[in-house]
Amino acid sequence: QLRLVESGGGTVEVGGSLTLSCTASGRASATNWYRQTPGNERDFVAGIIGNSGTNYADSVKGLFSIYGDDPTDTVYLQMNKLKPEDSDTYYCNAVSWTDGQYKNYWGQGTHVTVSS
Repeated sequence: QLRLVESGGGTVEVGGSLTLSCTASGRASATNWYRQTPGNERDFVAGIIGNSGTNYADSVKGLFSIYGDDPTDTVYLQMNKLKPEDSDTYYCNAVSWTDGQYKNYWGQGTHVTVSS
């Protein structure tokens, strides 16, 4: 069982930057960031497999960057040129091979507000 701890959320002005972090209690096969507005579905933002292969939602390509730090089992989401529509609760998701199957784990969420 993995435990995920997120941090880095807060309030930033339009055009600013924030870096979110997700520290796992163990090694994950893949780590993703999702975001969700109350009443809406949770949307994929970015993902990283191991410490190399990355994938981004079209809306954040070229603006957000996901990268990992293996020694600390931490994955970061660097968010640049933030817009008001990036305001959401961001959730870390980790996929781990456990007990002969892949399992999904979620963090508690960290809130980002982009003020205009």
